[in-house]
Amino acid sequence: MDGSRIADIIEIEQLLARYAAGMTMDDVDAVLAVFAPGGTYSAFGEKYGPGDFPELMAAAPKGVFSVSTPAIEFDGPDSATGVQPLCFVAQTDHSMRIGYYTDSYLRTADGWRLRTRAMTFLRRSGARDSGRPHDPRRPVPGGKSAG
Repeated sequence: MDGSRIADIIEIEQLLARYAAGMTMDDVDAVLAVFAPGGTYSAFGEKYGPGDFPELMAAAPKGVFSVSTPAIEFDGPDSATGVQPLCFVAQTDHSMRIGYYTDSYLRTADGWRLRTRAMTFLRRSGARDSGRPHDPRRPVPGGKSAG
């Protein structure tokens, strides 16, 4: 692997660290800054754009977003995909949610950014899913309430 790819990997790892820190600190601007223009986050049977993030984060439980090193694969000079494990620990009762993000990355004029991020939850039953879409507190894309 050449030095430029190593630099790309480090930049993407730092990008994802800023996402996790922003989520942990409830900093909407920090989270938005890691997405490419038009980037999306998918979970709960929905795809959310940047305009949905303030309401989505307000509805989310607060806690620590602890992530592992991502597995990154490059599919061109300016694009890549990756998977990053996550362990979320809720602040109020220390309950955990585990799963992984499936990402696509894009090199922009401002550096590497998330083009897409999709959450998969790992359930005690052994099931894997993108979340429970019926939560009435969770917003739906476009600023409409879910319930």
